[in-house]
Amino acid sequence: MIHLYTWSTPNGRKIPIMLEEIGLPYEVHPIDISQNDQFATDFLKIAPNNKIPAITDDRIVDTAGDGAPLAIFESGAILTYLAETSGQLLAPSGAARFKALEWLHWQIGGLGPMLGQLGFFAVRAEEKAPLAIERFTQEAGRLLGVIERRLSEAPYLAGTEYSIADIACYPWLVAATTILKEPLTRSLQDKPALHRWLAVVGARPAVAKGMQIPSA
Repeated sequence: MIHLYTWSTPNGRKIPIMLEEIGLPYEVHPIDISQNDQFATDFLKIAPNNKIPAITDDRIVDTAGDGAPLAIFESGAILTYLAETSGQLLAPSGAARFKALEWLHWQIGGLGPMLGQLGFFAVRAEEKAPLAIERFTQEAGRLLGVIERRLSEAPYLAGTEYSIADIACYPWLVAATTILKEPLTRSLQDKPALHRWLAVVGARPAVAKGMQIPSA
């Protein structure tokens, strides 16, 4: 059994989508970050960076640790682990594999952090910082242009097949078109490939279900 520790954020939605896609049984343990659950001692043992999502896998013992079930934190590592252990949504070799990993790391290193910072400064912060909002709006807009160009070339980020790269990016791009729609209005215009991809990925039953787990 996979135990999933997560919350209703873009990063937190990635893993339930993946688990629904590959059909593995799992149990959800909500980590309410608004109540600082991520700093609880028990969660720290699983996720030393105090961030969601994280998983434990009862099927595998962590022989390098204390013999407890294997624990994995960081969404990119979890997606890769689940893809490799299930043999799904990541090509075993070749160009498609490395394109998927390329775009997965693009999301982890660029899209997620930039949209996250924009969300803080433009939406959640009580005191607005115009320079920060401008900076992250511009960078978010640039990244939306990057993904538009890619999706104009191929139906999915890794090429012709849906992969963990699409799963990683989808919740963040939903946030861009909803929570962050106001600051990104201009950047979201003239992005037909992006909006086509959002519709196609969002229509997948596993994506629709995963985006509701956990319900906040």
